[in-house]
Amino acid sequence: MRRPEAPLRVAVAGLGFGEKVILTALRDAPGTEPVALWHPRAERAAAAGQAAELPAFDDFAGLLADPAVEAVVIATPPEPRFALARAALEAGKHLFLEKPVALHAGQVEELQRLAIARGLVVAVDFEYRAVPHVQQLAALLEAGVLGDPWLVTFDWLMSSRADPSRPWSWYSQAAAGGGVLGALGTHAFDTLHWLIGPSCGLTARLSTAIGERPIPGSGAMGVVDAEDSALIQLDLEDRRGRPVPAQLALSSVARAGRGYWIELYGSEATLVLGSSNQADYVHGMQLWMARPGEALRPVPADPALAYGRTWEDGRIAPVRRLLGWWSQAVRERRPMVPGLAEAVTSQRCCDWARLGTGGP
Repeated sequence: MRRPEAPLRVAVAGLGFGEKVILTALRDAPGTEPVALWHPRAERAAAAGQAAELPAFDDFAGLLADPAVEAVVIATPPEPRFALARAALEAGKHLFLEKPVALHAGQVEELQRLAIARGLVVAVDFEYRAVPHVQQLAALLEAGVLGDPWLVTFDWLMSSRADPSRPWSWYSQAAAGGGVLGALGTHAFDTLHWLIGPSCGLTARLSTAIGERPIPGSGAMGVVDAEDSALIQLDLEDRRGRPVPAQLALSSVARAGRGYWIELYGSEATLVLGSSNQADYVHGMQLWMARPGEALRPVPADPALAYGRTWEDGRIAPVRRLLGWWSQAVRERRPMVPGLAEAVTSQRCCDWARLGTGGP
């Protein structure tokens, strides 16, 4: 009888999403075990370590030198991720990276080359690939239910930053990786590439509706130069090499926005996936389908794709599923999907969008 693999011993770097979501998911996933935390501020690291009953570091080199750490989750804000990820790979650690992985595609490609050279497995937290209804949509497309894809529209319209009194932060700064492209666009591009095929080119119009926000504790206002809305026209390439037009609308300042909606129109069917629940991207998802001449009707959820457990915070279950895939890939010494290859193509689209246009 084969002995079960030991859990992957994982440190968490970054204590926002890392503490709220990643830590819980690591503890519940069967193939992972959290063993340490890191934050650049000593007092923040110490408090989190005490609360989690884990060793805590404020020195990243010290964390990487700890022999108990096999792998690292990097869930910091975007700007420092590339340097931290490169240091971790050079130290021989497997990685689970939040997105955007880096500030431009060239940095992601550098990490990809380093991971391949070191034989390390890197996952990227494109968690919509682990959401049951999105997986079900992907399965329907793979089975040919849509027929030839003719048109794709993707509206992701959120109100999370529609309040001008929400404080200025790294999210307000383009140079720090802020803006709706990094927050939502990275996911959206990856989802479109997964469902339909790679981007052949795009044109984009970015805008910033709220141009300044209050700087916490100062009484002053900070300039916002990161986009809070993006309208993007894409050419995707389907599995048979044919172009498919796609339209993507992203916003974080859409008051009473409709949420997350993907519509796919094809020769044999129409498929619609969506949720108006802006507080949670798992609870509230629904899938509809219509054959030619029919009205849209709900598609029953596939029980085989359901989570074994969910939490009040809907982000935990898909992250837990991805962590399980990652730990299996590490133990089986095989590439991870979604990983850096998928991150490169997603980030390249973000880069093109910031230029206004782009393509191979």
